Amino acid sequence: MIIHSAVPVRVRPAEHEDRPVVERLWLLFRHDLSEFGGQLPHPDGTFRKERLEAAFSGDADWVPYLFSRGEHPVGFAFVRAAGGPTRVLNSFFVVRGARRAGVGSEAVREVVRRHPGEWAVAFQDVNAGAVRFWRRVAEELAPGMWSEERRPVPGRADLAPDVWISFRYPGP
Repeated sequence: MIIHSAVPVRVRPAEHEDRPVVERLWLLFRHDLSEFGGQLPHPDGTFRKERLEAAFSGDADWVPYLFSRGEHPVGFAFVRAAGGPTRVLNSFFVVRGARRAGVGSEAVREVVRRHPGEWAVAFQDVNAGAVRFWRRVAEELAPGMWSEERRPVPGRADLAPDVWISFRYPGP
C-alpha cells in the first residue's frame, strides 16, 4: 500500500508489545547496512542484534522509538545514553518506501526534541545517502554549530573509521 505524504509521521517510544515489529524492521536495517560492510546473516537468517537487545532491555539509558504513518510502521531509532551528557543516536532506520518523503527528517527532529542537549550520530562514509542526510539534519537542528570527525571503530582495526556528527540541540 502506498501512503500519501500528507499522512503525518508518528514518533513514539516503542513498548514491549512493539518489539516484534521493531525486530522485523531491524532485519531490514541490518540488510541495508550489509551493503556497506559485507556482513552476512547468521545461519538462521538473522543479523547481529546487540543494540536491539540493549534498546529493549529496560535500561533507562536506552530509549527505542517506533515511527509510523497511519497504521504502517516506517522506521525506528534507538537513543543510547539518554540520561548522559551526550545522547547517541545509536540506530536510525526508515523503510525504503518512505524515504525521500520527509519521514526521516521529521522523525529525527521529534526524537531529538524529546532529549535536548548534546548529540552524536555515527555513520559510514561509504553510505552516501547517510552522509547527505546527517549533514543536512545537523545543519537544520544546529545551523553552523555542528562538527564532524572520523573515529576508529573500537576493536575493529579492519574497518574504516566511523564518521561522527556532533551538535547541541537546546530545545524547542
